[in-house]
Amino acid sequence: MDRVETNLSVPATPTVPVSGIWRTIRSYVLWSHERGTIQYDVMVTLILIFVLFSPKVINFKDKPVEHNPQRTGVVVSSDGQGGLVYQVEASAITGKDDAEIRSELLQIIEPISGGVTITKVEPVTDRNGRILQYKVWAEK
Repeated sequence: MDRVETNLSVPATPTVPVSGIWRTIRSYVLWSHERGTIQYDVMVTLILIFVLFSPKVINFKDKPVEHNPQRTGVVVSSDGQGGLVYQVEASAITGKDDAEIRSELLQIIEPISGGVTITKVEPVTDRNGRILQYKVWAEK
């Protein structure tokens, strides 16, 4: 029979002091290097690379939420006396009486201009008398 030899010796591997590696990692984590050293420059470079390139690689899902409170267009123009006139499409208003119309107009205008009080409302009509839009004068 053939004889099988077993070699129980460990092949020669370069010995690296494990404590030295952990000491280096610990010094980077605890930021214990002085400014101007190569270790400090390496840490700053790694931080800059992360800050500048991570948004391209990592999807943070931080896009702004599109928020459009108006379902209709509102045109804001000057009244020539330092005030503003808001033109609101009539399709955005469902109220029938003056109080409901003013309330709905105020709900549309306040997100644009902040807290205001309506001083005058004037409906703009076509030839047939159908209301197309409302001109609203408001003041703060």
